[in-house]
Amino acid sequence: MAKVLLLNGSPHTKGCTARALEEVIKALNEEGVETELIQIGKDEVAGCKACGFCARNGKCVIDDKVNEVAPKFEEADGLIIGSPVYYASPNGTALAFMDRLFYSAGYPKQMKVGAAVVSARRGGNTATFDALNKYFTISGMPVVSSTYWNQVHGFTAEDVEKDLEGLQTMRNLGRNMAFLIRAIAAEKEKSGLPLEEHDVYTSFPDGK
Repeated sequence: MAKVLLLNGSPHTKGCTARALEEVIKALNEEGVETELIQIGKDEVAGCKACGFCARNGKCVIDDKVNEVAPKFEEADGLIIGSPVYYASPNGTALAFMDRLFYSAGYPKQMKVGAAVVSARRGGNTATFDALNKYFTISGMPVVSSTYWNQVHGFTAEDVEKDLEGLQTMRNLGRNMAFLIRAIAAEKEKSGLPLEEHDVYTSFPDGK
């Protein structure tokens, strides 16, 4: 059975971001996709130290929830990161977690599918959405789209209940993700994964 891992980057376990992710989970489950929701927003997550420990040891030097989630991400077919908007950006915990998860988890992420879900009272959603999607696009992960940007509006979870278009967007996101996972799995079985080249690394050490 296909599986999607969902990360709630909000410190509120039953807030706006959680309500949006709940709607995605419902749609994924209806499509026969297993889901696991992990709360990360209440944890103290340090930023990357750029120490190189993960390259030598296969895990982050900071032994926290990042190292717990990394093997789950390896086994999953898809990843959804949810974050509230803080100053037109994802919150610091979500960013630190994603930095370290994607950098320290050295296994291939090619053709796993990814999606970002964001919540705000009023503005900053699209900038936050853009920042989170960059983790996927640098990792060979197709980004799942919906019928609008994956965002909900409200100051409380009760407010989000009134954002009918936002909740509709979440349901469509879940269905599209399930479809894309199945399509990729079918093509992978038939033809394998696309060739990925990693021979060239541009650094311009000669200054030219």
